[in-house]
Amino acid sequence: MYRVIFTQRALKDWKNLDKETQDRIAMKLKEFAKEPFRYARKLIHPKIGTYRFRIGDYRVIFDIDDDNIVILRIGHRKSIYK
Repeated sequence: MYRVIFTQRALKDWKNLDKETQDRIAMKLKEFAKEPFRYARKLIHPKIGTYRFRIGDYRVIFDIDDDNIVILRIGHRKSIYK
């Protein structure tokens, strides 16, 4: 089981989401932390991060560091990559 760590930027993104979306993302992150490579997709241009999770219309950009999933950004799919 990997430990999920949020960066300051990711926490700011998190606080801007509505409560329902926060709950859905939190539930999925717990599930994905068991086997992150099963659900993760590698980003083509790792400028903002190495991997992403798809949770509905939202994307969670992250890196893996030892046994930690370091969440870098959370946002809607139309604006997260800009």
